[in-house]
Amino acid sequence: MRILVTGATGFIGGAVVDALLARGHVPVPAVRDVAAAKRRWPGLEPVAVDFARDTDAAAWRSRLAGVDAVVNAVGILRESRAQPFDALHDATPRALFDACVEAGVPRVVQVSALGADEAAASRYHLSKRAADRHLLALPLRATVVQPSVVFAPQGASAGMFLMLATLPVAALPGGGVQRVAPVHLDDVIGAIVQALESASPPRLIEAVGPECMTLRAYLDTLRRSLGLGPLRVIPVPMPLVRLSARAMQHVPGSLVEPETIAMLERGNCAPADGLTRVLGRTPRAARDFVPPPLRAMARRDAQLRWALPLLRASLALVFVVTALVSFGLYPVSDSRVLLAAVGLYGRAADAALYTGATLDLALGLAMLLPRVRRAAYAAAIVLIVGYTAIISIALAPLWLHPFGPVLKNLPILAALLALHALDRRD
Repeated sequence: MRILVTGATGFIGGAVVDALLARGHVPVPAVRDVAAAKRRWPGLEPVAVDFARDTDAAAWRSRLAGVDAVVNAVGILRESRAQPFDALHDATPRALFDACVEAGVPRVVQVSALGADEAAASRYHLSKRAADRHLLALPLRATVVQPSVVFAPQGASAGMFLMLATLPVAALPGGGVQRVAPVHLDDVIGAIVQALESASPPRLIEAVGPECMTLRAYLDTLRRSLGLGPLRVIPVPMPLVRLSARAMQHVPGSLVEPETIAMLERGNCAPADGLTRVLGRTPRAARDFVPPPLRAMARRDAQLRWALPLLRASLALVFVVTALVSFGLYPVSDSRVLLAAVGLYGRAADAALYTGATLDLALGLAMLLPRVRRAAYAAAIVLIVGYTAIISIALAPLWLHPFGPVLKNLPILAALLALHALDRRD
């Protein structure tokens, strides 16, 4: 079959395209970034779409020429002015589904979300539910797949859960009593493929794992599967969690906001009978999400998710505090004495002192900015190597100082080199 896949460069959409290729189908990735899709699948012919704007069925007619089926895998957890829920989850999918009826495309699979039901309250769930209902009312062979919490090592939410699982101590909302039914990505993709290939696919598939467990139990399961000990938890009172969520919603890229906390509190469970019937087997249990050959790699990746930000923040603090000390927290007269030892006096000494302090401040702040932090690490390495060389020549005895003021440059350099190699925006 020739199958249009919207959101193909996303988490689930990309896996759908890969699975369809493996099954001998011809996927047509429908994406915003055509160049990115071509790099990932050089042999395919992606089409450009804009789910924020393509809210009319007419915009989809030409894209459906020769298409036998459609998988809509577009979804966002947080909306923005440029990408509102009403457009991406509701208006544009409706237009696409209507266009399928007009173009004679008989099969449609809609990737929705568990919780998009009668009890839905969040804008996320309500917008998904509206599109689901519209699709199921059309004369199409349609299936709505509603995944619970989806696990795959490369997924953003799974990465967050793995990170929490590897922390020395995890601070969990309400102690982690919220209930989830985590499902592996492979099982979700298997359900989507079965819905496409079945002669009589079910109208609704609740894609959930075989166990409904608390968030705490899920993280403990992941932690043990990574070869670590039992999870240690600090309960965070829910009023404090909700207050923090109101603040975090203003942080770009944050997955924490009042609605996501409310969805977590509601729970994310359902019986796994439907998915079991579709797959012809029991879905993978959470304890089997990380296969033994990948455990060491998955553990290191998860630990780096919290270790790198911690290292980055601590080094940035070192540079900022060093700048403030040089600007006057440490007596300027004493700084001038040290500079005199390397041949700098008067205005030259002050210029060197304040220029160095300004550089330290700029580098410390730049380390906190994703776009420039790797350049800041490189510049800091050059700066430290430079003044360490000068100190080694003019103030060599400092290498033997009991507090190790120069010797400590070595672990700082090692940390900067590690961050430059590992702390990438991807």
